[in-house]
Amino acid sequence: MKLNHWILLGTASLLVATQTPNVYGQNRVNPSSSIPMMELAQKQGTNTLSGSFKAAEKPATGKATIIREGGHSYLQLDSAFSTSAQGPDLHVLLDTINNPPKSYQGMTENRVINLGKLKSYTGAQRYPLPDSINLANYKSVVIWCRMANATFAYAPLSGM
Repeated sequence: MKLNHWILLGTASLLVATQTPNVYGQNRVNPSSSIPMMELAQKQGTNTLSGSFKAAEKPATGKATIIREGGHSYLQLDSAFSTSAQGPDLHVLLDTINNPPKSYQGMTENRVINLGKLKSYTGAQRYPLPDSINLANYKSVVIWCRMANATFAYAPLSGM
């Protein structure tokens, strides 16, 4: 009797695991099934905009890329990304101009989106972008020190 109970429980767990929706509301795909090429391309992501970092107040290296993946957009900083660790409160911004100002007067400006605190001074990192924005309006990614109101570095974006 106990063996039947364990077999039934294991079968139910397997069914739930294969039918659980992922974060985008689609069912998981059985690895042995074939995946259409278009669906595979969407899972890998499509690059839309990119640019290399330039120094403003501090030096920076690496590349910023905006990708489209699973119906959502993300900003990715590549593994070559590096900036000064002298900023205690660095944030990542999207700006509608190519060459951002040395400081921002009132962050209520509609042209700037603050994506949050910089996760690390070096290395690859990823930031989700609001679905409601029009990416064509944004021309640069900015590393900004909120405490000093200083633009550390920026990456002008261009289409791919």
